[in-house]
Amino acid sequence: MARRSSTRRDWDETDVRVRAHKSGSRPRTKDRPAHEDAVTGRIVTVDRGRYTAVLDEDTDAERLVVAVRAKELRRRPVVAGDLVGLVGDVTGAPDTLARLVRIEDRSTVLRRSADDDDPVERVVVANADQLVVVVAAAEPEPRTGFVDRALVAAYDAGIDPLLCITKTDLRDPAGLVAHYTALELPVLVSGPAAGAAPAGDGASLPLDRGLVEALRDRLDGRVSVLLGHSGVGKSTLVNALTGADRATGGVNAVTGRGRHTSSSALALKVEDASPGSWIIDTPGIRSFGLAHVDPDRIVEAFDELGEAIAECPKGCRHTEDSPGCALDGWVARGRAGAAGPARLASLRRLLRAREGSGDAPEDKELGVG
Repeated sequence: MARRSSTRRDWDETDVRVRAHKSGSRPRTKDRPAHEDAVTGRIVTVDRGRYTAVLDEDTDAERLVVAVRAKELRRRPVVAGDLVGLVGDVTGAPDTLARLVRIEDRSTVLRRSADDDDPVERVVVANADQLVVVVAAAEPEPRTGFVDRALVAAYDAGIDPLLCITKTDLRDPAGLVAHYTALELPVLVSGPAAGAAPAGDGASLPLDRGLVEALRDRLDGRVSVLLGHSGVGKSTLVNALTGADRATGGVNAVTGRGRHTSSSALALKVEDASPGSWIIDTPGIRSFGLAHVDPDRIVEAFDELGEAIAECPKGCRHTEDSPGCALDGWVARGRAGAAGPARLASLRRLLRAREGSGDAPEDKELGVG
């Protein structure tokens, strides 16, 4: 019978087989590069996974750079107005791409949801300090519900609001202006159409130079976002203020609503203004959900009504059927001004929609005029 060998084998690490990770053999780590060499740019527009940023603003080296987003940022939205860190080819030469590796801290974020019961927040723009809500006195009809929602979103984000009313040659805007008299809300109104320059290709808005210059003064030195329904003249104003050529359009004769002419948010410099003066033009939208805003914050955004909630019982919903709600007495005593009843009605329509028990006011409310 053969004797087994007594030789003992010495094992080392070369005898150990390691099964490769299914996504690759490269070790995984949570540590990310600091990208200390990244340069800061401002996002001016986003289009199908390409991010256009301006670098070296207001210098001789100012240029536009197109970038793609780094994988580690794929779950974070990047929007117009964002300040970002870029690495790689940042020359801005044709057919070059930089890499977007960092989103700087935002000073403000304007958000909305698609509907009042939609839990998903959508970031509209970042780092704006002024929201210009543009409405027409007619064609399309002004929707105070939409304006109220925009004001709530602005106050919630810490952004100063401004109301701009166009097409006053079609209807006296006095009723609309009166609706917001009790608010500390700046309002700009277009003047008579007589002698105004035509707005151009298919647009229905006469260009009021006085309104343009008044708005330019309000935009000076600020980052402002323009918000409004299609057909109110946003793009016409943007073109006049920036020298751009954003498409303009009229109003559908059947629905009374504007045609969508801008498909993406775009940041543009204001001409003849101080450095740092930007307009972010947004696509015309028809809904502005507030699912992300606490109901008390909504009430507080109605300045003339906000103080009354201190007299409401704990847990008050501030609706018509809320026992002991102080808003009714507040309005009845004239504390909310002449427009108080209408403002309270607007607030409660919004709150009902927020609870899912009413129609969205920007879609159903009749115009004011």
